[in-house]
Amino acid sequence: MDGLTMAGQLILGLSILIILHEAGHFFAARAFGIKVEKFYLFFDAWGFKLFSFNYKGCEYGIGWLPLGGYVKISGMIDESMDTDQLAGPAQPWEFRSKPAWQRLIVMLGGVTVNIILGIFIFWMLTLKFGETYLPISNLKNGIAPGLIGKEIGLKAGDKITSVNGKPVVRFEEVASSKVLLGNSVLGVNRGGENLNVKVPGDVLELVSDYGIAEFVTPRYTSTVDSLTLDGNARKAGIKPGDRIVSLNQQPIEFYDQLRDSLQNHKNEAVALGVLRNGQSTTINANVSLKGQIGFYPNFDEIKEQTVEYGLFESLPVGATKAWGSFTDNAKGLGKVVTGQVKANKAFTGPVGIAKMFGGKIDWVRFWSLVGLLSMALALMNILPIPALDGGHAMFLLIEMIKGKPLGDKFMERAQIVGFCILVALMVFVLGNDILKAVVGK
Repeated sequence: MDGLTMAGQLILGLSILIILHEAGHFFAARAFGIKVEKFYLFFDAWGFKLFSFNYKGCEYGIGWLPLGGYVKISGMIDESMDTDQLAGPAQPWEFRSKPAWQRLIVMLGGVTVNIILGIFIFWMLTLKFGETYLPISNLKNGIAPGLIGKEIGLKAGDKITSVNGKPVVRFEEVASSKVLLGNSVLGVNRGGENLNVKVPGDVLELVSDYGIAEFVTPRYTSTVDSLTLDGNARKAGIKPGDRIVSLNQQPIEFYDQLRDSLQNHKNEAVALGVLRNGQSTTINANVSLKGQIGFYPNFDEIKEQTVEYGLFESLPVGATKAWGSFTDNAKGLGKVVTGQVKANKAFTGPVGIAKMFGGKIDWVRFWSLVGLLSMALALMNILPIPALDGGHAMFLLIEMIKGKPLGDKFMERAQIVGFCILVALMVFVLGNDILKAVVGK
């Protein structure tokens, strides 16, 4: 059932994005008097379709191949590769008969709608829920580095004071793109001494392997908040509210200390010193093969803060979030191109995206992901690859500079090359998804 819920949310989210993206092309074309012959959600490859109808000279429908969607514009060489209509003279309603600047606006219509949609979604989310964050000043016990954090030189109890020389106000800044994109510097206060810790350029690849929790988290005490259903802590008699103060008579104060100590006692029995209602007791518990006993610390002991915004105040905040996701994706793509991050670690396909939606319907998460995907779709489509909007825009800019259009034969071949690139990319992404599902990374 969880799988169906994930798939359903993925299809719904992508359908919204595809329809609105293609609507951007559709309405821009209609505004300049260009005939649109087809408007399809998904592809009707080889003529097969699930549903279609005609209205005012345009065929609307749903194809069977869920790899995107398209609008077929008269007089344009596109992914349909229908070149028969180009054999005759240009007609007034055709794409090719319009000035280059009008054709450029038509090609950028989809990307424009995606950007506007992304900004609108984050605007509305900010208006509804405000911004909730963890003030860095509330981390009285500092941070708890994971495997990645320890590798770059962070230590438990460090207090992060700056990122690239700028003071940190929110803990979320420590795990933001300006840090995770690498080659950044964290200002750290360690026992009263100020230090700088360099974040390497490949940290994003490590986060992809091990997860963001293995970079850095707030440092929580060893107070028990909740227990896993079948965990050994519950079986041993540990209760919410207990505070674990020792393991085999070794003092414990923080959750990360307990977690690290348990890793040294996998599949063993340990004696836990527990403080309950002011009384000390010892409880024997078994440690699992993974080095866990099955409880969560009290994450609420470090208080968050929420800032609320009005209708107009939330617009620039939402726009900043949306545009930030666009630029972060662009920078991440740049790291892939320059070889700083491996492509198989950077790209996520439909399986990975479906997992992000989750097995339960959470509309806040759903719309947040749709907003992020809208900005990612805008970036992908603006890339100067033939068959994408960016490729068409690039050729139109060349035409505007040269003063004459590129040849039909060249455009046909460019479309074929671009289509092959896109197919190869889709195969890579799907294969990468399957591999991750098999190996668990």
